[in-house]
Amino acid sequence: MAYDVEKIRAQYPALSDGRAWLDGAAGTQVPQAVIDAVADAYRIGVSNQGGPYESSRRAGGIVAEARAAVADLVGAPDPACVVFGPSMTALTYRFASVLAAGWRPGDEVVVTRLDHDANFRPWVQAARRAGATVRVADIDPDTGELSANDVVELIGDRTRLVAVTAASNLLGIMPDLPRITERAAEAGALSYVDGVQHCPHARVRIRELGADLYATSAYKWAGPHLAAVVAADHWTLETLHPDKLAPSPDTVPDRFELGTNSFEAMAGVTAAVRHLAELDSDSDGSRVDKLDTSRRAVIAHEEALRRMLFEGLDALGGVKRYGPKSGDCTPTAFFTVRGLSPSVVADKLAARGVNVSHGHSYAWETVDALGLGPEGGVRASLSHYSTAEDVRRLLEALGELTG
Repeated sequence: MAYDVEKIRAQYPALSDGRAWLDGAAGTQVPQAVIDAVADAYRIGVSNQGGPYESSRRAGGIVAEARAAVADLVGAPDPACVVFGPSMTALTYRFASVLAAGWRPGDEVVVTRLDHDANFRPWVQAARRAGATVRVADIDPDTGELSANDVVELIGDRTRLVAVTAASNLLGIMPDLPRITERAAEAGALSYVDGVQHCPHARVRIRELGADLYATSAYKWAGPHLAAVVAADHWTLETLHPDKLAPSPDTVPDRFELGTNSFEAMAGVTAAVRHLAELDSDSDGSRVDKLDTSRRAVIAHEEALRRMLFEGLDALGGVKRYGPKSGDCTPTAFFTVRGLSPSVVADKLAARGVNVSHGHSYAWETVDALGLGPEGGVRASLSHYSTAEDVRRLLEALGELTG
C-alpha cells in the first residue's frame, strides 16, 4: 500500500489554512484537479446538448464520462443506470413521486430511524398521499444501532419499498444491508439505499449490497455539489415513468433529469472519481482496478484514525459518545460535552482551529430516538485526507474544555 496522506493533502488548496478539517460528513473539500475540471468546462466552452457543433458535442461527452465514472465508483452494470440531480434530497423526492404512483391503500413502506431525513420524510409523505402504511424500524436508544432483524420483521407481502441507510450520517453505523435487501427482494419490494455517507468510506458494489437504487452525493467524496441515484439494473429505471415535459427525452436515464444538466459539475465528478482512483500511488490497471486498490488503502487509513478518535473520546471525562462500541462503521463520531451546548462546543473548537459540525445534521429521527432533541450533539468526521494530528488537535481541545 502506497498511501501518502501528506501528498494527498497537498492537492487540496483549502487544507493549507492550517485548520483541522473534521467536517467531512457535511461535505469534503476538493482537490485542484476537480477545481481545474470545473473551470476548464467554463473556459473551453460548452453548449446545451443536441446541437450540430463542437461545444454541444463536448457537453454530451462530459455527461457520458460522468455517468461512466460514477458507474465505476459504485459498481453499476452500465453508465445508463446513473441518474444525476442537484442533491440526494431532490432525487429522492423525484423517485418517491414516481414510485408512489403505483402504491395503493394497504401497501406498505418500511423506513428506519437511523436514516437521514432525506431517506425518511419523502417516503413517509408519499406513502400518506397514496394511502399506504408506513412501518418504522427503531434503533437502540443507547447505542443507536439498527438491528437487521427489526427491519426484516417489518417486511411483508404488501411491502412495496424498503428505505434504509448504508451508513448513518450521524453515528457512522453500517447496518447489515445485504440481509435487509435480500428480504425486501424476497417480498417483491424495491430497496432504496442511502449511500451518501457510505460511498466515501467503502468499496461499493451495489449488487453485493442488494440495493435496487443507491444514492450518493459527489460533494461527500471530493467532488462538486451534484448527486446521483444509481440503479443496480437498467430495467428498474425502464419500468418507471416520471412526470416530465412533453418535448424532453423519454429515454433512460434522461427522463429522470429535469432541465439542463450541470455540465461543469459533471466534469468535476469525473475528475473526482479519477482522483479517488489514484489515492494509492501503486494503483494500476483500469479505473475500476485503481479504485479497488485505492479504496482499500483509504479504508485502512481511516480505520486507524477512527480507532484513535473513538478511544480518545471514550477516555475523556465529561464527553459522552453515541454510537457503536465495535463493528463496522464509518470514521464519524457523535458526542456531547457535559455542561456545554453542542453549538458552544463547536464554537470553542472552531476558535482552536478545529472544524466540526453540531446539531441534528438532518438525522431528525435519530437524535429524537437518542433523547437529544433538535440541538443534537457534536459530530467529528474523518476523511481520506485526515491525519493523526487532526485527531490529536480535537482531543487536546476537548481536554481543555473538560479539564
